[in-house]
Amino acid sequence: MRENVPPKQLAFDLPADPRYGREDFLVGPANEAAYALVEAWPNWPHPVCLLTGPPGSGKSHLASIWATRSHAWTAQASEITAETVPRFLSNGALVVEDIDRAGPRDEAALFHLLNLARERACPVLITSATSVEALGLTTADLRSRLRLAPSAMILPPDDALLRAVLVKLFVDRQLVVDLAIVEALALRIDRSLGRAREVVTALDRDALSRGRRITKPLALAVLERLGYGAGEADDDEVYDNPAAEGEADSEAPI
Repeated sequence: MRENVPPKQLAFDLPADPRYGREDFLVGPANEAAYALVEAWPNWPHPVCLLTGPPGSGKSHLASIWATRSHAWTAQASEITAETVPRFLSNGALVVEDIDRAGPRDEAALFHLLNLARERACPVLITSATSVEALGLTTADLRSRLRLAPSAMILPPDDALLRAVLVKLFVDRQLVVDLAIVEALALRIDRSLGRAREVVTALDRDALSRGRRITKPLALAVLERLGYGAGEADDDEVYDNPAAEGEADSEAPI
């Protein structure tokens, strides 16, 4: 290894704050039904609605958009107990996040919440990473209530949405990359917004630790490290090859 390899810098784990504004949500075929459900409020056919989708798919973003519009409070499903139900519904609208999350879950309290919400005409938006059938609920009445609730599922993103999200993630972190890098990532990673976020975070940390800009060889090396088998350059080539530096200097901003 050449002696002029730059020393690694300290990379602090300071993730970019997610932007949960309405203008920050990118709509595509994979999530347009979920977005339409949120946008349909306050003309919901039922006070309780359900958003489902894999982790990182945008459920919390949509829930935040709706919470802003409806002035709703937000609670984790594990926080719903017989004692907290009246207080949570007293605000007039509620988001219940992660009903699928493993851990304490008071099914009787959740059933009471849904009944009281209907009595008070209090809108409730529930998020889940799985379908109602996969929640493993033992309370038949609760399963029935959730099955009756209007729902929308967020599907894996199509190519256009995945690319758009990758661009947005780089922009949110104030990173300037060539569109060829976005293309290389989109072609190789799993079709998942959560995976896109993971890869961009890894690239940001790796580039920061080396004090270098993100190049395509670096992106491919990071993908290989994450298990995508896409590397085309060793460590020296990624960080010290003058050609790679030239590539970085010639990159056009997004």
